[in-house]
Amino acid sequence: MSEHLVWERDGRDWPNREASRFVAAGGIDWHVQVTGQGPTVFLLHGTGAATHSWRDVLPLLAKNFTVVAPDLPGHGFTRIRDDTALSLPGMAAAVSELVAALGVAPVLAAGHSAGAAVAIRMTLDGMIAPAGLVSINGALMPFRGIAGKIFSPIARFLAGNRATARFFAGRAADPAMIESMLARTGSRLEPRGAALYGRLAKSPGHVHAALAMMASWDLAQLVDDLPKLAVPLLLVVGGRDGTVAPEEAFTVRDRIPGTRLVYLRGLGHLAHEEKPLEVVQAIESFAREVGVGNLSTAG
Repeated sequence: MSEHLVWERDGRDWPNREASRFVAAGGIDWHVQVTGQGPTVFLLHGTGAATHSWRDVLPLLAKNFTVVAPDLPGHGFTRIRDDTALSLPGMAAAVSELVAALGVAPVLAAGHSAGAAVAIRMTLDGMIAPAGLVSINGALMPFRGIAGKIFSPIARFLAGNRATARFFAGRAADPAMIESMLARTGSRLEPRGAALYGRLAKSPGHVHAALAMMASWDLAQLVDDLPKLAVPLLLVVGGRDGTVAPEEAFTVRDRIPGTRLVYLRGLGHLAHEEKPLEVVQAIESFAREVGVGNLSTAG
């Protein structure tokens, strides 16, 4: 079992492969997909995912926008030298280096789960200046109660032992484990989507990055800073989300005046993979509201 995914082997049929490129920025070797024409939309996936998460969203948005979607540090085909970029501030700073290297200025930034926290942190810290932000089942609130006291220490313990990642990656050879993991998100994916998650989960390097990211993730400062967000925010929420409680989005909305919420009742945590057109329509409607692009009212 190789430690990392290999593009020539594992990327041979990667979704939207023709849009892929490799860029060195901030001491990280990035895999990033760039396609389309028009104002730039930046897409950030969540913990444990990769650019495959946007496989159907990316070409739909590319009809009206230039779409930029990286594999986050340590995830997918993006290689890191150490774990310093896996905290929230570290990841925000690392992604900002990529934005600078690409020479793009996102007018919209959309993040899924932890990717939404990264996009918001970057905006709050002036690393990007989008006209609007989109959070898709955003993981923006800390774990509460006993879960919050137990989760981080366990994650730190697991992330500190590379054998843990290799053990998990070995178990990922069993499709039943991937099926069970995805079922807990509340989403129902097509076989290809499940297989791509299985491919990622077989990589000890990818698994380690996901564990280390969870171990170093601290949202307390972000929560305190949310009321300072001066950029319009759209919350897209899957009503069946089994990973981030849907009601947390209402708490976020209450903290940021003017925030809009779109509730997709029958979808889970991976709503953008289940119903990409519905999510893209929500993003494009929001883009019209904030005056981005030249989209018709018909969508």
